[in-house]
Amino acid sequence: MPIPRLRVDDTVLLVVDIQSRFASSIHGWDALVNNATILCRAAATLGIPTIVTEQNPRALGNTVPEITAALPAGTATFTKTRFSSLTPEVTTALNAMHRGTVLVCGIEAHVCVLQTTLDLLAGGRLPFLCTDCISAGQATQIAPAMQRMQTAGATPTGTLSAIYELLGDATHPSFKACLELVKGIRA
Repeated sequence: MPIPRLRVDDTVLLVVDIQSRFASSIHGWDALVNNATILCRAAATLGIPTIVTEQNPRALGNTVPEITAALPAGTATFTKTRFSSLTPEVTTALNAMHRGTVLVCGIEAHVCVLQTTLDLLAGGRLPFLCTDCISAGQATQIAPAMQRMQTAGATPTGTLSAIYELLGDATHPSFKACLELVKGIRA
């Protein structure tokens, strides 16, 4: 069985529900937003497409401005009420991209991220969980959700590791730009 790897030509970044109304309730919110923003900037720098979902934005607000500012123009944002981000519209967008690997960040670990990851796996995609930009309102829910996703077949990674794996080599044309980005990663 081949070892899963992140590759620029086969990866999509999926940003799950990092919305303004969650700011006061999510464990490690500032670090999550910071790292997810860096991940979005790195994806844009590397030419990796990004999909954003928003859970019921009328009630929960839109994606935070730090992230929307880091996204390339034309990035698709999908509104949903389902907990899984794999709505028919998101699935259609993923299929059109012809990429099998999905780098996932967002909230909440035990609800939307978990159900999205299980649906990605069921659909034959390989999810990588960017663990330093996945969280929940109840910190005790994060580890069991991560363990369940990993047991199901998802691969855990971090923002720093994911960016370096996508670069692959210090001679990559975007290495210096990404090096500046990773300096801002928060624990």
